[in-house]
Amino acid sequence: MRNNEPILILDDDRVDAMTVKRAFKDIEVSNPINIVGNGEAALDYLRDSTNEKPCLIFVDLNMPRMNGIEFLRIVKRDEYLKMIPIVVLTTSKDEHDKIESFKQSIAGYMIKPVDYELFVEMIRSIKSYWSFSEFPERK
Repeated sequence: MRNNEPILILDDDRVDAMTVKRAFKDIEVSNPINIVGNGEAALDYLRDSTNEKPCLIFVDLNMPRMNGIEFLRIVKRDEYLKMIPIVVLTTSKDEHDKIESFKQSIAGYMIKPVDYELFVEMIRSIKSYWSFSEFPERK
């Protein structure tokens, strides 16, 4: 991935979050992985100036306190955060969730496969895309 900057995983299900982390390890992504369990905690993490801004955020939609759509709405209105690419990684196949996510300028909407090998292939595709993608310089 890009410059070994951290990747943020926003998922209230620890097993799902650890599955993403394991998949990154299996495909030899060396970026630091940070996991937060809800939208409020993610905003706190992102707004804490002692934390390095992530190069990519993975967001689950179905979470307590602040769901993924609410998180996206806040982040994409924030001048400091809105340029961070966000991929929705969810079990939701709901068309309304897809529409609302894309209205918030997400980089992609991925449905979590149940099969781990398919999941790893999906993560490998994401890695490949972000490895070749160009970004503006950070300020």
